[in-house]
Amino acid sequence: MGINLQKGQRVDLTKGNAGLNKIKVGLGWDPVAQEKSGGFLGGLFSSRNSGSGRSIDCDASVLMLQDDKVIAGDDVVYFGKLTSNCGSVRHSGDNLTGDGDGDDEVITIELSSVPTQYNKLVFVVNIYDAAGRNQHFGMIQNAYIRVYDDRTGSELIRYNLTDNYSNLTTLVCGEIYRHNSDWKFAAVGTGTNDIKLGDVVRRYQ
Repeated sequence: MGINLQKGQRVDLTKGNAGLNKIKVGLGWDPVAQEKSGGFLGGLFSSRNSGSGRSIDCDASVLMLQDDKVIAGDDVVYFGKLTSNCGSVRHSGDNLTGDGDGDDEVITIELSSVPTQYNKLVFVVNIYDAAGRNQHFGMIQNAYIRVYDDRTGSELIRYNLTDNYSNLTTLVCGEIYRHNSDWKFAAVGTGTNDIKLGDVVRRYQ
C-alpha cells in the first residue's frame, strides 16, 4: 500500500526503494455533476458560454527547475511538448474532459536520466481557457496526484487535493526533488489565479 499524504508533507521516494528508477505520476480529477434545469430540453439548450454548459479541459504539466527556477522554455513538458529534451520526462497526452475512472493524465519519469542540473520537478494542473469559459477548480472534484512504480504498478504515494479551490484556475499539486543522492516528494496543493501555463512558469523565473 502506498503512503497517503496531507498537504505540506514530504516523504522519501527512492530511499528504501532499492532499484526504483522509472516512475509514473498520475493526475486525476472529475468535473462536478451539474444539475440541469428544465429537464431534457433545458439541458440540451443550455448556454455553451456558461461554465456549466461546457466540458472542463484540465491540463497537467511539469516544470523542470534548475536551482528552483525555470531557465528555458524547453524545460516545460505539457500537451504541446510531450517529451523533455533529455528524454527523461514524458507526458501521456491531453485528456479533454476528465470523465471516467483512473488517471486522466500520466507523466513518466526516468529518475536516473534526469540531468543533474535539474533539482526539482513541479507538477501543475491548469484549466484550459478558464477565463473564456468562465471555469475554475470549484467545478472540479476528486483531484489527486499519485506516484507509482512503472515496473510493478504498485502505488507509492497518493495525495488527495481536498482544499476549497473555488475561483482558482491553477493547482500546483506536488514536487519531486533531489535530496543528496535520493529523490523526495512534497505534497503542495497550492491554488493560484494564473490563467495560462506561461503565467505559472513566470512564478518560477
